[in-house]
Amino acid sequence: MDQQDPAPPAQIDVAAPPARIDVVSDVICPWCWIGKRNLEGALALLAEEGQRFAVYWRPFQLNPDMPDEGVERDAYRAAKFGSAERGRELDAQVAAAGRAAGLEFRHDLMRRTPNTIDAHRLIRWAGEQGLDQQAALEEAIFQAYFQRGLDTGSRAVLAALAGEAGLSEAEATAFLASGEGEAEVRAEDAGFRRSGLSGVPTFALEGHVLFSGAMPPERIAEALRRGLAILRQQAA
Repeated sequence: MDQQDPAPPAQIDVAAPPARIDVVSDVICPWCWIGKRNLEGALALLAEEGQRFAVYWRPFQLNPDMPDEGVERDAYRAAKFGSAERGRELDAQVAAAGRAAGLEFRHDLMRRTPNTIDAHRLIRWAGEQGLDQQAALEEAIFQAYFQRGLDTGSRAVLAALAGEAGLSEAEATAFLASGEGEAEVRAEDAGFRRSGLSGVPTFALEGHVLFSGAMPPERIAEALRRGLAILRQQAA
């Protein structure tokens, strides 16, 4: 077989703005953490092809009526799924999917299911500092809840996580105490529900919903490729 010269590296048009991806998610949704990791894998694949994206994290509450203090997790899941045994079966499925994505879930450390409104407020605030900071905080909250068993409904915990993510813990503390951003987060959440969204994670490209669920990186990359091709064809 004749050898061919290797293909040249993809050329990135640095003048073109990156395509916008919106990820609607909740920080107590295990599939959202898996989806985040798989999205990162997909974006790495597409970066090799010269594609650039800006990722925005948008709020959705799986439990919009959750008490402010949260609830004991085992009791909550038994009520939601019919029995504690069924809840543990679902945890095992999540753990297996997590391992496939390179994530470790420590369900044995998780004691409470928190209210997530303050987490979403803080993620929104982090996004105002920059998308890298927002992504870092999103990851820190996922890890705190799913691996460390921390109560991510606690404002003190959230402020400390902001510090771990490279943001100012003092500024995060003041922001959380202010109540700022709550109305906006609740309005976004309600807007997604009115539009018919019921499952997360949901991924949108330039405002157009592509899919919901934690698909593997290769499938996410292909969905983004097709979406970009359609948008470019429409713009031509």
